[in-house]
Amino acid sequence: MSWHLNHWRFDSVLKHEAIPETIWQKLIHLHCLKGLNSEELKHLHELVLMFLHTKVINNAHGLEITDEMRATIAIQACLPILNLDLEYYDNWIEIIVYPGEFILDYDYVDNIGIVHRNHKIVSGETWFTGPIILSWQDIICTSEFNHRNIVIHEFAHTLDMLHEGANGCPPLHANMSASAWRNIFSRHYASFCRQTEAEQETVIDPYAAESPAEFFAVLSEVFFESPFTLKQHMPSIYEQLALFYRQDPFKRWINA
Repeated sequence: MSWHLNHWRFDSVLKHEAIPETIWQKLIHLHCLKGLNSEELKHLHELVLMFLHTKVINNAHGLEITDEMRATIAIQACLPILNLDLEYYDNWIEIIVYPGEFILDYDYVDNIGIVHRNHKIVSGETWFTGPIILSWQDIICTSEFNHRNIVIHEFAHTLDMLHEGANGCPPLHANMSASAWRNIFSRHYASFCRQTEAEQETVIDPYAAESPAEFFAVLSEVFFESPFTLKQHMPSIYEQLALFYRQDPFKRWINA
């Protein structure tokens, strides 16, 4: 019964909701979508419609949210789950979009019970049960040259949080080895931290050294925005991400 109800709902959404064709044709040329074939674009389109049907995108500080902005966010959010499932995003509903960077002010308790106040300026933030908070200015500043994609970054965090919290290890598939993932990511993370501590130039954003969770999120950005870079400099990381996301952007780009 549940499967039939879900299938009916899926068909109903696809039948009654749409993205204006002019917007869709513009956005399928986003850099991170390079090399997607017609079947993949069709499936992405269906995911985006379901995503926009089930999620709420709200504004902050008076920012006007247009149909194109909603579609821009949804397309980039759905790319990582193109070959997974929209259920990976079931834990939350709301996305809040600020015009630019915003200030986070909150208290947290450390491992020994001491309360700390956190005050920082950020371009994105993710909570396990939502909301996902994004800076529109950072969304439109995505570039093939800086490997950045704030939407993919924050949505990678939501995937990471599904397994034992934000620790840099999302829920792995049955054909993947947890020990291989831990060993590969731990080794590369330790090496990357040594590079940043020595103030050496790095091929990815130094922010990745903040924590294993940020390392995974930044690498997910590079995986989709600059697969050649990741494949060349961290091939074992690329292989693990290809297994998890069930995608091979490097191969797509070569064949594009």
